[in-house]
Amino acid sequence: MITISLCMIVKNEARVLERCLTSIAPAVDEIIIVDTGSEDATKEIAAKFTDKIYDFPWIDDFSAARNFSFSKAAMDYCMWLDADDVITADNLSRLIKLKHTLEPSTDVVMLLYAGAFHRDGSPAFVYYRERLIRSHCGLLWCGRVHECIAPAGNVVYGDIVIEHRKPEHTNNTGRNLRIYEAMLSEGQTLSARDTLYYARELYFSAHYEKARDYFIKVIYDDNAWSENRIDACRLLAKCDAYLNRPDEALEALFKSFAFDLPRAESLYDIGMHFQKKKDYTQAIYWYELAMNCRENLQAGGFVEKDYYGYYPAVQLCVCYYIIGDTQTSYQYHKKSGQWHNDTPEYLFNDAFFRQKHIQTSRS
Repeated sequence: MITISLCMIVKNEARVLERCLTSIAPAVDEIIIVDTGSEDATKEIAAKFTDKIYDFPWIDDFSAARNFSFSKAAMDYCMWLDADDVITADNLSRLIKLKHTLEPSTDVVMLLYAGAFHRDGSPAFVYYRERLIRSHCGLLWCGRVHECIAPAGNVVYGDIVIEHRKPEHTNNTGRNLRIYEAMLSEGQTLSARDTLYYARELYFSAHYEKARDYFIKVIYDDNAWSENRIDACRLLAKCDAYLNRPDEALEALFKSFAFDLPRAESLYDIGMHFQKKKDYTQAIYWYELAMNCRENLQAGGFVEKDYYGYYPAVQLCVCYYIIGDTQTSYQYHKKSGQWHNDTPEYLFNDAFFRQKHIQTSRS
């Protein structure tokens, strides 16, 4: 059976740290906490679980702090979590089972990371992250912001889900953007991945013109990872939409097809482009393509699960009703309920159809 060192970097996490450590403690063999300057009760809470608590001066570099935490590990594998992560009881059981069955020659274990949730608690936004790394195998964290370890060697994918349950009113406004701009002011050349994430920070700060320039750099960088190029295409389209450039937005979405099979997220966005133009026939075509897409989690990109069923079903309900095909519209409404039957869109449409007394022979 393998052993696991849980390695965490924390700062002012008193609200959530105990929740995290309580959820994961039964599965790990040691807990290492690296504090980067807490001013609350973070270290006192950590002391309930471990005496391996280290101070590390914050130098605007997440990788430096994570590599320091890994350097303190004494077990076979290092596992990282953020303080606002949790693992549910069933996923904890699967992790404990993994400890008993994992081949010790494994270098990296990729586990699912859920970052957003439906009302029923099921994941809405998921992707794979490197979660367990064989200790002292030479794999290091890279990137001052949005740090990662590039998987290498013998990589295994697991079905265990780590949930990122960020508390409300958490505010790191501007931190990541400030770090990236400091890197540029210091004359550093951003990697393709850093360029993407810098552009994302600009986009989420509503700097659309500047963001689009950096998204374009990623799209036309042949060294960039295909998933990052696909992501850049979709976000470039969103920038162009905010800047009232719908034709450029559509071009960016089509550009994503050059890098891999179309993703449902992009197909849906194309459908929405035509729906806004009241070209419902084209909108229907693209929404139906989105519904026929299958998630490919192991490709490594972000997956927004509702684009693979619920969202296009809702819009197909609308589009078919507008063109006068009431029966097909109703069927897509019923189909959307296979994913969610408690959302505002579903409840509105359900009330609408009941009021209109619309039924079909197939319902």
